[in-house]
Amino acid sequence: MGLWQRFTLIFKSKANSALNKAEDPRQTLDYSYEKQLELLQKVRRGVADVATSRKRLELQIQGLNQQEAKLEGQARAALAAGREDLAREALTRRSGLHQQIEDLQMQLAQLQEQEEKLIVAAQQLQTRVESFRTRKETIKATYSAAEAQTKINEAVAGISSELGDVGLAVQRAEEKTAEMQARAGALDELMASGALEDVSGMSKDSITVELERMASDSEVEAQLASMRAELGGAEKKPELEQ
Repeated sequence: MGLWQRFTLIFKSKANSALNKAEDPRQTLDYSYEKQLELLQKVRRGVADVATSRKRLELQIQGLNQQEAKLEGQARAALAAGREDLAREALTRRSGLHQQIEDLQMQLAQLQEQEEKLIVAAQQLQTRVESFRTRKETIKATYSAAEAQTKINEAVAGISSELGDVGLAVQRAEEKTAEMQARAGALDELMASGALEDVSGMSKDSITVELERMASDSEVEAQLASMRAELGGAEKKPELEQ
């Protein structure tokens, strides 16, 4: 396959994909329905035109029949008056009118036949249009439902992937929280043991800690002795006063 053929194939495939995405079958169905309605209107106008022509022929035939009857009456009157020449002229004219009436009646019969065919065709077309409209609405409703379901499924799929990321984030947060709690517990134990009492960061050895504890104990004992002496002197003074 040549380079140009490959380019043409790729272009056609891309164009076809773009058209498929842009095409909405609901709009196509509505457009087809509108075209069928236009055709039905044309057929109905054709029926109306033929009916109008038929009515004109009927009126024309009716007028010629009246003229024919009038000429026949004139011919009888002329013959009764002894004017055979006038009677002959009236009958000649009547004969010409009769031929016109026959021709018009033939045209009228053709128009009536054509009108009947158009009426049947219009009825059949109307039935087809109504059936297409029902099918169109059904297809549109089905397509809309499928489109909505597709969007819902796509949304659910998107949420599912996002929930997977959220689950990992929650798991990581729980791990960090457990790590922080363990660290806090360890610090509490160190503080309780006295290992973290020196906030300056300078640590003391065990001998220094022991010496400080002994000094503290001696100070406490000295304070207790002083308090006993004071209490003992207070008890002797009232006895001397007595």
